[in-house]
Amino acid sequence: MKRFLAVLLIVTGTIVSATSAYADNTKISPELRNLPSNQQAQVIVQYAPGTQLTCTGLLGLLDCVLNDVVQLGGTILGQLPLVNGLVAQLDGNGIVSLSNQSNVVYISSDRPLAPSDTNANVAINTQFAWQSGYSGTGVGVALIDSGVNNHPDLYQGILPFSRVVYQQSFVPGNSSSADQFGHGTHVAGLIAGDGLSSTGPFFSQTFKGVAPGANIVNLRVLDQNGAGTDSLVIAAINQAISLKSRYNIRVINLSLGRAVYETYTLDPLCQAVEAAWKNGIVVVVAAGNNGRYQPTEGYTTVTSPGNDPYVLTVGAMKPMGTPTRTDDLIASYSSKGPTVVDAVVKPDLVAPGNLLISLAAPSSSLYTQNPGNQVPYTYYVNGGSSSPSSAYFTLSGTSMATGVVSGVVADLLQQNPRLTPDQVKARLMLTAYKTFPQSSSTTDPTTGITYTDQYDVFTVGAGYVDVEAALNSSVVAKGTAMSPIATFNSNTNEVTLTDDPSAVWNTSSTWSNTAVWGASQFVTGAITTSTGATASSSTLSGNQALWGSQALWGSQALWGSQALWGSQALWGSNVAAGEN
Repeated sequence: MKRFLAVLLIVTGTIVSATSAYADNTKISPELRNLPSNQQAQVIVQYAPGTQLTCTGLLGLLDCVLNDVVQLGGTILGQLPLVNGLVAQLDGNGIVSLSNQSNVVYISSDRPLAPSDTNANVAINTQFAWQSGYSGTGVGVALIDSGVNNHPDLYQGILPFSRVVYQQSFVPGNSSSADQFGHGTHVAGLIAGDGLSSTGPFFSQTFKGVAPGANIVNLRVLDQNGAGTDSLVIAAINQAISLKSRYNIRVINLSLGRAVYETYTLDPLCQAVEAAWKNGIVVVVAAGNNGRYQPTEGYTTVTSPGNDPYVLTVGAMKPMGTPTRTDDLIASYSSKGPTVVDAVVKPDLVAPGNLLISLAAPSSSLYTQNPGNQVPYTYYVNGGSSSPSSAYFTLSGTSMATGVVSGVVADLLQQNPRLTPDQVKARLMLTAYKTFPQSSSTTDPTTGITYTDQYDVFTVGAGYVDVEAALNSSVVAKGTAMSPIATFNSNTNEVTLTDDPSAVWNTSSTWSNTAVWGASQFVTGAITTSTGATASSSTLSGNQALWGSQALWGSQALWGSQALWGSQALWGSNVAAGEN
């Protein structure tokens, strides 16, 4: 715990001192560059491809990267082969010395992570999937979260055999994979709960996940307080890849995140999710719950690894207490793009995430600390009492929306098991529901502050996920589904979206930017599209107040200011506890 606190102090900028002038700052993450020479930090060191991390033989003992760290006064805490790196404890001098080694690519803090926190199934047309026989059966979803408790809704029907087919804890000093925080169990229910505990003649409502036939691989990385680190998540992703064939793991759900400090090409968490993606696993990631952050009006607040252009990043919608989706609105806390540093267009999709009822983990931290979120029996049991249920609980956040989309992916992969991660992402984005209001506002009843959201590509991405439309589509992408990059032209006050040369976007009329993202998501004004040999782009224009704002494009906030990511207000919200 002391190590985690040391990292946290560094992140928030409360430690200031100068290190050696010989540091190669291009290889040291921003929050480590001013680390005092004798201050210890837990770090992740990434090495160049081909660097041998394992010491073998006499020559290995004399020339090994593990020895390099020890000789600098550091301690090896573990290896991270997925990113060709290791976790170590080093002081400021050691970090500076290590940064000058030619085989070292990047050194970053082992950063702390946190969770990104019922009419959802109706809003995304899940009933069509079930009626068509698709419930994610046979598909494995690796849930990297706070653990999963034993729950009847995760059984194989009425048989007491759990569909949680594998369990492992990566939390230091705690081998239990049970959910002591209460977050992972809730997300597991949104993905794969079958509603057994609320099904039958005595119940007025049934709470089912989107893929009630899917299997869950429980990889616990968050402790009883919802805290974890990059290295734990990377180790869990590596395990998911190794277990892929055994449990048919086709989806990884990451309802967690932390601040963005550098380009995704150096971020070890982003490199890990890309490795899973390239191993044929769809990685679904929460956008984050920072959409109320000022002065950027919530823009540039998507968290890592949701900032990676490969993964499927999800924002949260409010179902508004009705079955129809036509009145659904964006949750004001849902993080918006473009991402800091790289300006990647995110999120990719939105899904129901507000006030969702799913599986409870009684005695967990969230359950006991938020009694108002405990669902009374009268809510779903005919003639039930008003006492709190031990079966179901209410939570809100992009975490919940991410679980919903992971269930959608499982259903789609049951129907089309040959689809690649890029084809899944592209299909879901193309077929997403794209009818939204131009803007909406909500007033916080506690503070009286009103938040207004524009329904542009940086707020709702390609639209509202639609299971029926995705299952009915036969379109298969040829190319990657990497999210575009946004560029602001201060002379014309235009934002241009540029596609990676490998991407399917704009390769035909089917995949045009307006077909995928929808014309109305490009804010007000004209859309121009150009196509070249290596890239294509669409332009957003007509709203100088939004896109011409210095607060959005010209400030330190876009490129990673301490004011944005060091704020307690940003991370201290009660969204996960059920803010509406």
